[in-house]
Amino acid sequence: MRDTARTATDALTRDTPLQGRVAVVTGAARGIGEALARRLSDAGMLVALLGREEETLCRAADSLPTGSICVEADVTDQAALDRAAQRVEAELGPASVVVANAGIAVGGPFNRTAADLWNRVIDVNLIGAANTARAFLPQLTQTRGYFLQIASTAAFGSAPMMSAYCASKAGAESFARALRGEVEPDGVGVGIAYLHWTGTDMVSSIDEHPVLRALRRNQPWFARRVHTPAQVADWLTTGITHRAHQVYAPPWLRWCQPLRPLFPAAVARITRRELRSQSKADLATDVGVMGVGGRADWDAHASAGPARTPRHG
Repeated sequence: MRDTARTATDALTRDTPLQGRVAVVTGAARGIGEALARRLSDAGMLVALLGREEETLCRAADSLPTGSICVEADVTDQAALDRAAQRVEAELGPASVVVANAGIAVGGPFNRTAADLWNRVIDVNLIGAANTARAFLPQLTQTRGYFLQIASTAAFGSAPMMSAYCASKAGAESFARALRGEVEPDGVGVGIAYLHWTGTDMVSSIDEHPVLRALRRNQPWFARRVHTPAQVADWLTTGITHRAHQVYAPPWLRWCQPLRPLFPAAVARITRRELRSQSKADLATDVGVMGVGGRADWDAHASAGPARTPRHG
């Protein structure tokens, strides 16, 4: 039997404005980005997959049912994104949907995390989102399209051991809200997607960190559930179809918005006990980039060296 949520999304996206239009998804080599690219292709869109892992990226693009291209690009490199935008328009047409999904995370204490590693998270998750918008806004203005910023419940309540990720996602949320006010008069929609626990390689690394493991363990049972990338992609596709201002994955997160002022204190109380019970040496043991995709980005960035560090737009 087919999943009922997938069936509902199939009905929603069939013969909709998504059909035959062009979508761009960053961070599309794996996880949520790859699942969303597939879901948008299933809905009849032509899809450009952008990311760092060229072989994995192109394999994902080749498996899609509609026309697609893969473009290896670092979202922190404005020139590379500008070239990617030119290629998308030349090969597929101007983008109607752009999803700023590329993101990495680092786990560990702030004072034990190398500055360049901490900064890289901000560069990819926040600066990369702005670079993506800057590269594709001319096309979105032409098509009166839709820009979706992938954020996180990390923007609701900042978790210890994840300072760079939480700061970047809060910044990305704020950036998207500001951008919305600027571009809506031109007919461009801007949405923010709030994602919770999703079964990606990044989230699988959470349980390696005792404080983050405790934070998840102390959430209500329904909030601890890990959703598949395919399920999250269905929710995102529904939001894209409706050009929603906010997309919640899972949908119950919408009821958390009014409670956001309470979250920082609740997170602090839950994690304080674990922080006190762990030695500083134990907490610093697993400092590093979380997930295969994040490590691939960091390795590529580190191997470029200072002389080849991508410039920020």
